[in-house]
Amino acid sequence: MSGCYDLLHSGHVEFFQQASQFGDLYVGIGSDATYQEYKHRKPMFPQEERLFMVKNIKAVKEAYINEGSGVIDFIPTLDLVKPDIFIVNAEGGSAEKRQLCEERGIQYIELERTPHAGLEARSSSSLKAALSTQQEETNQKSETINQGAGIPTRLDLAGTWIDQPYVSQYHPGWAITISLEPTFDVRDRCGLSTSTRKMIQKIWPVKLPKMDPEMLARLVFCFENNPEREDGHISGAQDSIGICVPGLCRHYYDNNFWPKKVENTNDEMTLRFLEEHLVMIPMEPRKPGCSVVEDKDITPEKVRALAEAAEACWTAILKKDLSAFAAAYKASFEAQTAMFPGMVTPTYIGHPEEDNSYIREAIARYSAMDDVLAWKMPGAGGGGYLALVVKDVKAFVESHPEAFELHIRRE
Repeated sequence: MSGCYDLLHSGHVEFFQQASQFGDLYVGIGSDATYQEYKHRKPMFPQEERLFMVKNIKAVKEAYINEGSGVIDFIPTLDLVKPDIFIVNAEGGSAEKRQLCEERGIQYIELERTPHAGLEARSSSSLKAALSTQQEETNQKSETINQGAGIPTRLDLAGTWIDQPYVSQYHPGWAITISLEPTFDVRDRCGLSTSTRKMIQKIWPVKLPKMDPEMLARLVFCFENNPEREDGHISGAQDSIGICVPGLCRHYYDNNFWPKKVENTNDEMTLRFLEEHLVMIPMEPRKPGCSVVEDKDITPEKVRALAEAAEACWTAILKKDLSAFAAAYKASFEAQTAMFPGMVTPTYIGHPEEDNSYIREAIARYSAMDDVLAWKMPGAGGGGYLALVVKDVKAFVESHPEAFELHIRRE
């Protein structure tokens, strides 16, 4: 079997004992590098210490540090041990692991987690939740908290503008968003829904409450768009949904402000696919008086193109088809700018002297790079960031220090 075993507990020991009933038990342990890549944080205990603890459990015959990477980092260990049986807990089972075993003639077994007789059920997630609760109570008593530091933001991938009824009245369709951990400086007026984020901070200054994400998004949407709002503008629901619903999400609009349906996935391999191919580049924020709706040209044909691009984008992401994802991502941005050319060439009301050429120059620069497959501006555009689809995030960030990686919120 294989795992990280960072917070080793009685549930692990019982599972080792159950597995050892099938024969000599060999355990692969995720390396520090794999843990960092997979969890986006360092393990509590380094790999040599975790190896020492696992090796000294009576039910374990031998243990190794896995030399692979990612979710199936145990392949080198599997090929070294050449076991007859590979055992996983039912929660950690997958078709990919099953197929891997079939290819090597290894019996694949999933076991349910059950506590040892007389002991409380334990899991790493429950222990982390308990530690998190304790830390939160400590923070509330003794720390001055950086306001809003833990509030996520959102990046729209496709379908932007269709959450406005004056767009979806011509053709229904999906908007696709990802909720992002605030691991970077979330700048104002840059297309990452900072106005909605600030509204959230008025109610929950530190972090989002633990409740149904869609209901939370409804509450945020209603709070931001209260009937007494003086400017009369109604913010699109994609902002509150994109922030509040974790993982990858799509929401379907049909001539209404709130979507008819909301779907999301937290499939780890899907989210890792996006993290491996999405980066952002900072540009200048939207300038004073910036308007992207001047000269808008909304037609049924253009809205249909937007909807079709979003549908294709979702399908490509779930299939982890990079070329199809890039094509749909680019097509969505082209459909957006066909309706709202001001996203790229904004008008500056009251500031006619402002120059918007920096937007086109940034797009021209990055779109010409061989390792950039597609590009767009978040939100309504007009400045802020370029969100790029690239061949390999690690390689791109290494060669372009101005770029930064994105971390999608899992829960």
